[in-house]
Amino acid sequence: MKFEQNQFTAANGWMTPLGRNLGKTAQLVLLFGATDLLREKSTFDQIKGGYPNAHVMGCSTAGEIRETQVFDETLVLTAVEFKSSRIQGANVRIADVKSGLEAGQKLAAALPKEDLVHVFVLSDGLLINGSELVEGMTQKLPPGVSVTGGLSGDGERFKETLVLLDGPAESGLIAAIGFYGKGLRVGYGSVGGWDPFGPERVITRSKGNVLYELDRKSALELYKKYLGDHAKGLPSTGLLFPLSLRTSDTERGVVRTILSVNEQDQTMTFAGDVPTGSLVRLMKANFDRLIDGSSEAARISCGAQGVAPPAWAILISCVGRKLVLQQRVEEEVEGVREVLGGATLLSGFYSYGEISPFNPDAKCELHNQTMTITTFWEN
Repeated sequence: MKFEQNQFTAANGWMTPLGRNLGKTAQLVLLFGATDLLREKSTFDQIKGGYPNAHVMGCSTAGEIRETQVFDETLVLTAVEFKSSRIQGANVRIADVKSGLEAGQKLAAALPKEDLVHVFVLSDGLLINGSELVEGMTQKLPPGVSVTGGLSGDGERFKETLVLLDGPAESGLIAAIGFYGKGLRVGYGSVGGWDPFGPERVITRSKGNVLYELDRKSALELYKKYLGDHAKGLPSTGLLFPLSLRTSDTERGVVRTILSVNEQDQTMTFAGDVPTGSLVRLMKANFDRLIDGSSEAARISCGAQGVAPPAWAILISCVGRKLVLQQRVEEEVEGVREVLGGATLLSGFYSYGEISPFNPDAKCELHNQTMTITTFWEN
């Protein structure tokens, strides 16, 4: 694999001319950036002009990752030329389907299956039930085909998120890239690092990703009591206190964070399913464990692929981790670098949700508040 990275700011434009090194030979361009910058139609036109033969895929973010630095209000571009692998894109608009499950099924069905190794997906971060999306995709993909990706972000605003695939960025879009070829190896890992506190409670009323009651009491009212003064800043302050959710005594818990609250209905909407009967606990940040979790995700992503360092790693970390770590946020990216080494190109973004199995032996799920890493090797 060959790579070219570039970055755009409103003040200075692109760091270097687009397509200076790869140009016509790039097959894929990943673009992560600020909502307002990504919204400009000229952005896509410029990139397509520099990389005329590439699939261009990307989304809005809550922060952009380039190597070991984290940026806000920029565009970070990574162009990729594969040695022998090939890629294929597909998308679906949320307005054209009845549910996240149907969206995932249609998206997966649109990708050719022969020699398919991995699917990377980017989704609108506010208008979809991410758990249903993942379930629909895995239903229609062949066994052994892995899925990773994330939900697009909008900083701390939670107003509108954007996704693009071979066209200008738009709201309500879900896009996927299929990776094909026997010489391609893909690893992945997803780790959190939050500490649970308070009693475990039962979800006594919910529908999909909308939570009504905990222990037969208003979930929103109970949640606000725990948050105290932080409740005034909902939904963004809810990122500081996610929920750990499990559906049985033996199941490993997944983390859920709030996308929106409805004061009239006294409900909270989460990025993924919160099934009735599930057990939940509030969680709070542990700085060192968050940073250690990023390093562990890097180790897991390489564990099944041998000792050679990957050529490329896509890092998707949750906006909640960024809000907690603040000026220490780059430490979690530096932890990934220490594990993967200097030969691996790092790119990525801060999201409203992460899509990945915990490890190679687990099923794919939607996560919140994790560092999720996808690593690539090519023979």
